[in-house]
Amino acid sequence: MSAPHQPPSDTAATAEATAGAVLSPAPATSPDGPTDLPDRDEASADALVEPADEVDIDGDIAGDTAGGTGTGARTSGTDLLVREGDVAGDYLERLLDILDVDGDIDLDVEGDRASVAIVGGDLRDLVGSDGSVLEALQELTRLAVAQATGVRSRLMLDIGGYRAQRRADLTSLAAEAAQRVAGSRQAERLVPMNPFERKVVHDVIAGVSGVHSESEGEEPNRRVVVLPDR
Repeated sequence: MSAPHQPPSDTAATAEATAGAVLSPAPATSPDGPTDLPDRDEASADALVEPADEVDIDGDIAGDTAGGTGTGARTSGTDLLVREGDVAGDYLERLLDILDVDGDIDLDVEGDRASVAIVGGDLRDLVGSDGSVLEALQELTRLAVAQATGVRSRLMLDIGGYRAQRRADLTSLAAEAAQRVAGSRQAERLVPMNPFERKVVHDVIAGVSGVHSESEGEEPNRRVVVLPDR
């Protein structure tokens, strides 16, 4: 017998709407005029299948960084990422206050993106089923940062350690799939995943000899395919 349907909690049901309300309606502008923010999956919008090393998470081209290649550019890029984290932290603190949810905010810079985590307390409602609320809050936080900085944000948001645990689970799943494909020489399609999850799987597959991975399909049914090398 299936379990009775449970209606979403008040916190989960209102988190996205409240987060949107915290945003300032005014669009970001730069000294040269309005800043157009590219579509989140612009690089692969027309492609059904692309090699894993061509398109990074959220459609960003692998190897591109906000800071360029020079020493001065790297410093400027790091300053921007720190600024992104500060803006995101302020935005999320206001959100937690409005929702009356206890939580601390940790800020960091990981590689070429800002990393923000909400920790402590019972945060399950802010994660949602399969991380759905977390994904929505991440997009809203990125939008808030973009409005403040005039630059498209690629920050990563984690809540209650959900992404860290999901990364560990996906690492095991990808490694097992790679071994099966390497042994059988037959391609294997994994279940649909969001961009963060696909990136984790692609990174694991890239470290296994004899196999490679591609993404196919369109959101929300986009998935990773593990294939044997020829």
